[in-house]
Amino acid sequence: MTGTLGYGLVLGALVCAAFGALVGLTSGLRRSEAGFPWVMRAVVGFFACMTGANLAMVYALVTDDFSIRYVAQVGSRATPLLFKIVSLWSALEGSILFWGFIMASFLLAFALVHRKEHQRYMSLALGTMLAVGVFFAFLIAGPANPWGAVSPVPADGPGPNPLLQNHILMVIHPPMLYLGYVGMTVPFGVAVAALLRGEIGDAWMAPLRRWTLLAWLFLSIGIILGSWWAYAVLGWGGYWAWDPVENASFLPWLTATAFIHSTMVQERKQMLRLWTMSLALASFILTILGTFMTRSGIFNSVHSFTQSDIGPTFLVFIAVLLVISIALLATRGHLLVAQGRITSWMSRETSILVNNLVFVAITFTVLLGTVYPLISEAVRGVRVSVGEPYFNKMAVPGGIAVLFLMGVGPMLPWGTPDKAAVRRQFLIPAGVGLAVTALCYGMGLRGVYPLLTFGLAGFVTLITLRELMAPVRVRMTERKEGLVTAVVQSASKARRRFGGYVVHLGIVVIIVAVAASSAYVTHTSGTLRMGQTMTLSGYQLKFLGMTSGEEPHRAFTAARVEVTTPGGQVEEFLPRMNYYERSTDPVGTPAVRESPKEDLYVSLMAYSQEAGTASLNVWVFPLVGWIWWSIPILVLGSLIAMWPSRRRVAVSTASTPAAAGAAPPVADGDMNRGAA
Repeated sequence: MTGTLGYGLVLGALVCAAFGALVGLTSGLRRSEAGFPWVMRAVVGFFACMTGANLAMVYALVTDDFSIRYVAQVGSRATPLLFKIVSLWSALEGSILFWGFIMASFLLAFALVHRKEHQRYMSLALGTMLAVGVFFAFLIAGPANPWGAVSPVPADGPGPNPLLQNHILMVIHPPMLYLGYVGMTVPFGVAVAALLRGEIGDAWMAPLRRWTLLAWLFLSIGIILGSWWAYAVLGWGGYWAWDPVENASFLPWLTATAFIHSTMVQERKQMLRLWTMSLALASFILTILGTFMTRSGIFNSVHSFTQSDIGPTFLVFIAVLLVISIALLATRGHLLVAQGRITSWMSRETSILVNNLVFVAITFTVLLGTVYPLISEAVRGVRVSVGEPYFNKMAVPGGIAVLFLMGVGPMLPWGTPDKAAVRRQFLIPAGVGLAVTALCYGMGLRGVYPLLTFGLAGFVTLITLRELMAPVRVRMTERKEGLVTAVVQSASKARRRFGGYVVHLGIVVIIVAVAASSAYVTHTSGTLRMGQTMTLSGYQLKFLGMTSGEEPHRAFTAARVEVTTPGGQVEEFLPRMNYYERSTDPVGTPAVRESPKEDLYVSLMAYSQEAGTASLNVWVFPLVGWIWWSIPILVLGSLIAMWPSRRRVAVSTASTPAAAGAAPPVADGDMNRGAA
């Protein structure tokens, strides 16, 4: 009964999405508003059906309804309730079903927020998004159908993948990543609508930027939490390995970051319109490519799902997206003509353009290294491996270039600069950067790249703090026939500016933490008998013996390790191996002593009860915890930047009677009346 209900709801979602896409695109292209109410109804119906289907699957998982194929695949009576619910996204079919729910939620939120604004434009945008919904509803109803019947009904199931129930981070990491992926559907829909109409007014740039920033925030959190999960669960002594599925999430993050910066140039200088739309399209296509990498089974990764039949379907969808995007850019792009131009290479728009080019170069490098093994195998029949050295050759200098531009950009004015003023602003931050580099060198730190990173971090931090502390600037924006209008930055722009700089501080924290933990990590390993010790970076580790126990869904064996810190504190570590009933291989859980300065990381690799020995891997990672502790900074800055505002303050000094009747500028959020 539950399976029939769930499948019927999926079919209902497919019908709603198809109807809404057809009506939305048709009425939007005809520039008619008559179809918009029906598009709204289709969005609501799509959301209701997808929500119902997901609730039905959660109910089946919680009640151990093994007559449903997906529950028989991932369910287990011994699995704790929390992980039964999490099982919804623990395997291929359930994750696609959950994806559909998130997409429906995004579409409904976007439709409700902007339902009274430019309905012809909304019809095109929502029609495009619902067309994407058609594809995913089709997947759930067809190749990735989780509702199939099982006969005979098994008495129990294998439970979810042990890796997915070995740490609480798996409760929040996948949803954050999915929210980032699916959220890119909104800017894609708006970009397609803009190209179809041949225009993108300033009034639509505010929501386009805001929804992209929301998806970017979720994607950033998902990537960082995924790194934390790999660090805390897998026991391999790292958090990023340039795994193909890691790269799949990193690629749209790069293009979305470039897009967010590009919208600033479009808003201020009426430039890079076509480039901005291209980045919006590319970000969405890369999320679909990442989904294909994760769910087709073509990559051998701890993150990916098993082999499935949906790979060819995804490839067809990616091909369709590419053809549509290229055709739109080729046939409609000329309508998005830039109204401004770059007047100086020492301008903020130039720094943002260079920033964009660096992001795109990193994107191309990572994409090529990720897919090249597949291309090589398909063309030459030879499977090659592209490892960390290849990616680091571009990512490390690229990251340093981005860090440098994060400092240079805010110092430069829009348009033609006063070079003497720029030099004066540059001197003190540059001096601070050199002082930080010299201090690090004096403390015994070596290496060109890490020292350069720390120096640039000091340079960027000072500039960012200076900008955060700066008062609201009053700029002369108009001088015409004796009329002088002084426009104070709008509340929304001031917030975006402040929030953006807070996010920059979070990115600086991440870059410094990555540089320190990668360049100055120390490591040792060995097999200890009871009572023996090993030392690393001032830590002394003494093996006290083995212990074991049982939990509701697993058993474990742990090594008791007495750790004496450089400061003389004594603590007991329990690095362990977890054994799941239906898994032949144990899943390790390292023991980690976290501190702001460094992490001590101890992993149990092997043990022998008979011989009384344990083989340990031990690392000391400087500053590594700041990678995940940056999340609150990113969240705070993004929320400040996204917060909507309807007001814009204008102060006018009129020398003629006509000035008194001058219309005030329009707020970024006032989409009904157009741009200022």
